[in-house]
Amino acid sequence: MANSIALISKYIALLDEVYKQTTLTADLEAGSAQIRQGSNANEILFPKMTLDGLGDYSRSSGYVDGSESLTWETKQFNYDRGRKFNVDAMDNEETAGISFGLLSSEFIRTKAVPELDAWRFASYAAKAGTKRTNQTYSTGDGILAALTEANTALDEAEVPYEGRYLFITPTLFNLIEAVESYKSKAMLDSYAKIVKVPQSRFYSAIDLLDGETSGEEIGGYQKADAGKNLNFMIIQKQAPVQFTKHNVTKVITPEQNQNADAWAFFYRAYGITDVFDNKQNGIYVSVAAS
Repeated sequence: MANSIALISKYIALLDEVYKQTTLTADLEAGSAQIRQGSNANEILFPKMTLDGLGDYSRSSGYVDGSESLTWETKQFNYDRGRKFNVDAMDNEETAGISFGLLSSEFIRTKAVPELDAWRFASYAAKAGTKRTNQTYSTGDGILAALTEANTALDEAEVPYEGRYLFITPTLFNLIEAVESYKSKAMLDSYAKIVKVPQSRFYSAIDLLDGETSGEEIGGYQKADAGKNLNFMIIQKQAPVQFTKHNVTKVITPEQNQNADAWAFFYRAYGITDVFDNKQNGIYVSVAAS
């Protein structure tokens, strides 16, 4: 049993590493310090403050009283997905443990993480404060002009300069790189981080397949009928409500498995992807033409 426990520990460490290397939206994850559990198990609370503005100062009566309020905004968890796999003990032994290790790591790298990114991008696109539709770019100069327009819109909405992340397809980013650096350097340096997002994760709307219904057995996600390709998205880090409450990879050895002589792999992701009601202007999205 000791060898089995060591093997489990090795796999779980590997899975954690795979997830960290491949997710594209981890930088937007909220810290737990400002989050409270809601009255229901599927809710979380975020602080929201409102303040009165300045009033006239009187030399006789002094300051005008102001009021402030700190309320807790309720958001419900909206992402709960999972899968289970079994690998026969002999199949795994005869491949020197490759079958199970490859299955588990490949599942997270090629299925779980791309879906989570796609879900988040589609959710943010749906609630973006500024959305430019039917946009087509064929040159780097055209994209730079679009980014200038985007930054101007964010500036006019008083979105903080700090913490702006640019998510853009590799195709469009490579067009920018082909432009003379003196034209693009200042623009690209203005972002906290630039992340290249494959088009396969970058849609305005997706459908999550349930894994059971006829035609949806393979699970995963696909672009929704009403979905369109995204060109780029700028997200100010304080705008999203992104929090993973529960992300677990569980392994059961053949000795512990009561149903089969097999290794069992369980994966579950539970969390929330949303946008603060008063910070939607912190998200700008360019949507491609149909």
